[in-house]
Amino acid sequence: MAVRERLYTAQELWEFSHRPGESARYELTEGQLALMSPAGGEHGDLASELDMRIRMFAKQHRLGHVSAAETGFILHRSSDDKRDTVRAPDVGFIVLARWPGKLPKGYIPTAPDLAVEVVSPGDSRRDIREKLRDYLRYGVRMVWMIRPATRTVTLHRPTGKRTLTIDDQIDGGDLLPGLKIPIRDIFHDE
Repeated sequence: MAVRERLYTAQELWEFSHRPGESARYELTEGQLALMSPAGGEHGDLASELDMRIRMFAKQHRLGHVSAAETGFILHRSSDDKRDTVRAPDVGFIVLARWPGKLPKGYIPTAPDLAVEVVSPGDSRRDIREKLRDYLRYGVRMVWMIRPATRTVTLHRPTGKRTLTIDDQIDGGDLLPGLKIPIRDIFHDE
């Protein structure tokens, strides 16, 4: 949902959204602000579960950096027309070889290798398509789209997609080799 008429840069988004008293959360899509509403309980639980599992695995195997929801990634910085794109996946992962040092205090100035998004009931198909388009266009190697309503996970890569059901498991692929997460476990189906 666009909220302002003018275009913003990533730096302007940072300054705007971090001024005293500002409580709204935004993403930036080609320079346009997009308001992000607070997540619901199911959404938060799923995002937290995936963050915990990815974080523990990545830390144990020293594979890279994991970020929680609301961490901004500058997917694209336009040098001339204020059409920057900043997204905040529910979970982000950057392979250690791409970012060997500490993460910055501000937005991370690169795309994550993995972006995990939990689809909320209020997310429109258009918003989901745009988010997925931005991730894949600007270098994200894999996107996990978690759909609580259908209890499915769709793995998107630049080369295609694959939808998994409750009886399948998510495989970390070449980003998180050896990681396997039963989908039944993240939806707490015992």
